[in-house]
Amino acid sequence: MHGTPVYASPPDTSVRSGHPEHAEDVPRPERYGDRQGAHRSAGHAAASFIPAPRRESVPEDPPEDLPERPPARPAGKGRTLTGIAAAAITTVLAVVVAGQVADRDSGAPLARSAEGSADRAVGDGTASRSDARPAPAAPPVQVAPAAPLSYEQLMTRQFPIDPELKGSGEFEAVPGFDRAPGKGRKIRYRVDVEKGLGLDARLFARAVQETLNDERSWAGQGEMTFERISSGEPEFVITLASPGTTGVWCAKSGLDTTVDNVSCDSAATSRVMINAFRWAQGSETFGDKAMHAYRQMLINHEVGHRLGHSHVSCRTPGALAPVMQQQTKSLDVDGIACRPNPWVHPGR
Repeated sequence: MHGTPVYASPPDTSVRSGHPEHAEDVPRPERYGDRQGAHRSAGHAAASFIPAPRRESVPEDPPEDLPERPPARPAGKGRTLTGIAAAAITTVLAVVVAGQVADRDSGAPLARSAEGSADRAVGDGTASRSDARPAPAAPPVQVAPAAPLSYEQLMTRQFPIDPELKGSGEFEAVPGFDRAPGKGRKIRYRVDVEKGLGLDARLFARAVQETLNDERSWAGQGEMTFERISSGEPEFVITLASPGTTGVWCAKSGLDTTVDNVSCDSAATSRVMINAFRWAQGSETFGDKAMHAYRQMLINHEVGHRLGHSHVSCRTPGALAPVMQQQTKSLDVDGIACRPNPWVHPGR
């Protein structure tokens, strides 16, 4: 078919993907279409020259099943955005590093680089796996057992007892043997304690032995010494008994101890009766602070009766009361007030 062929408009080659724009000054090789156009232009002077399209610039029809490619972004803008982003990241890193250095210098914890990590450590329960686990049980505290009280400490204490208690009336000898430590006539005695009384029998027996053999007591002048036995024949039996039982045994010798809840030497029997209420609680005349001294007086006074001594009252105001004065009842006799005293020879 003769005449000028219709060709599609040449593609715009001024922009190529990934490269900046440049002027095309490179001469293109002459093609068959160009020579043919030249002949036509010579034969037809009025016809306009339409160059043939370059074969490599004409795109082939894409397959129908492929998606269309998005238009390429201008290369210049992409690089500009990339540079801005890189600069922003560099600035953030610089700020973070500077903050870490400042925190380290000031002793504060380092800043978290990931947003929200500090909050997770506090609130979301993921910072520590041990939160869900029960805390290990603390080892039991080893409490050292309390040291036993000394003889002196026990002798200063009061012990609970009913002032109207009447015990079983059965007695039991405190086992053991305490040798007479001094010179003079040896007096053997036994210590009995009423069964079920609830008081320390060994403490009572020790108090009797140490009191009677003290140099301020009846053995102080070397005339006698006391030895405790638990078997054999004693000269007398020092007996710790409830108030009710004490009253029964004192009544055998015509003595009434129930009026003031006191002790006695039941001379018609072998027993020197020590009222357990007085032994445990003392008396108002000595007070709570002088329990040891009151117990020493109680032993010396009742054994004094067994040794043949009667009651004696103080004759000098303010002086020490004689050990044979009834100090459990009163320190003021006939208007003469004296001071409490547990000893036979208090000046030693």
